[in-house]
Amino acid sequence: MKKILVVGAVGQIGSELTLELRKIWGNENVVASTRKTPPSDAVKESGPFEFFDVVDRSRLEEVCKKYEIDAIVNMAAILSAVGESNPMLAWDVNMNGLINVLEVAREMNMKQVLIPSSIAVFGPGTPLDCAPQETVLKPTTMYGVTKVAGELLADYYVQKYGLDVRGLRYPGIISYETLPGGGTTDYAVGIYFDAIKHGKYTCFVKEDTRLPMMYMPDCLKATIDLMQADFSTLKHHSDFNVGAMSFSVAEMADSIRKYIPNFEIEYVPDFRQKIADSWPDSVDDNAAREEWGWKPAFDLDAMTQDMLKNIKIKHEKGLI
Repeated sequence: MKKILVVGAVGQIGSELTLELRKIWGNENVVASTRKTPPSDAVKESGPFEFFDVVDRSRLEEVCKKYEIDAIVNMAAILSAVGESNPMLAWDVNMNGLINVLEVAREMNMKQVLIPSSIAVFGPGTPLDCAPQETVLKPTTMYGVTKVAGELLADYYVQKYGLDVRGLRYPGIISYETLPGGGTTDYAVGIYFDAIKHGKYTCFVKEDTRLPMMYMPDCLKATIDLMQADFSTLKHHSDFNVGAMSFSVAEMADSIRKYIPNFEIEYVPDFRQKIADSWPDSVDDNAAREEWGWKPAFDLDAMTQDMLKNIKIKHEKGLI
């Protein structure tokens, strides 16, 4: 790959992934884009940036031709919680945007497309204790529906057109750099920020809620490792389970108390509890480990230490 376009480059993952990709492929060779949200200074000042909506195919094509793009990373998505308040918007962005990306990539004979999926593909019928790589996919959210359809569509483009399309099912992603954008696992980020700012947190799911999670450095590593994997070694393409750690909210709170002993938490479950209950508490990621060598680096306590340290720095500087 020579020129990469990151669509949705100001979101929780996209903003950090863009900078990592620029370190590897060069600042001028990674074009960042978003629909309307202003990018961070780091993203805007370190390389080329464009504003456009992924559902606008002509504009997407224009940008790809302008920069001679040969790979697209499509991070544009409406997540689970926001998607339930506006299902048609979720369908439009997540599906019509995806089709635009795939069609432009096919017509321009691009070398690769990366389209992340999510644990939101799981639902009733999926084993809750450890979701297999191959299992029942009956999600209960529009976000999950679009991700299942997206996996199938991506695999269709691999089989029908020989397009190199890849994707991995992200668990909940935790980061101190960018706040999440309306997902069910947002509590796993909010708890750290409120622990530093207020010494307490009100959680919108129950204390025994346990979901697969991943720290951002591992998320970036998994994404880039998959992008760099030899296509000929991949038996799967757009639906890799990737795991890192799994813990309950109560266990997160206990981990925080090791460093903030007086931290308090209360539980006020809302509509997101039902969504969380439909997802498994862990995933079987042997396919990712065997096909492209996936291996996470962070556990809960290592992540907690790093999150609290960096959020405290931001708080002391008045950045949050």
